[in-house]
Amino acid sequence: MKSADTTKRTDERAKASDTDWSAFDAMTEEERHRAALLDPDARPMSDGEWARMRKTPQAKIIRRALGLTPEEFSTRYQIPLPTLADWEDGRSQPDDPARAYLRIIAHDPEGVQKILKLRAG
Repeated sequence: MKSADTTKRTDERAKASDTDWSAFDAMTEEERHRAALLDPDARPMSDGEWARMRKTPQAKIIRRALGLTPEEFSTRYQIPLPTLADWEDGRSQPDDPARAYLRIIAHDPEGVQKILKLRAG
């Protein structure tokens, strides 16, 4: 792990907390990295652990980002629910055209929905 991987959160949730960041800010990158390695609850993963991790399927990431249930996503984008479930559970992978379709959905979900409605009506 690179020392640059250990960073302080600066989003709104972190700003709203009561955490005193002065001790963290006073640490060098090397000290932060060493502290992270020693923390059993938030220890960085080894290369071997990363290699064993299963990637979250793209379909699930897109669906969750849109705030849709599997049923809603399946209906809205005309993807059979069993197919979507297989993709999300890692039992199968989308083929090249399906991956392209998922990229288009991710880029312009409203546009895809609008086109599908026009073609259906």
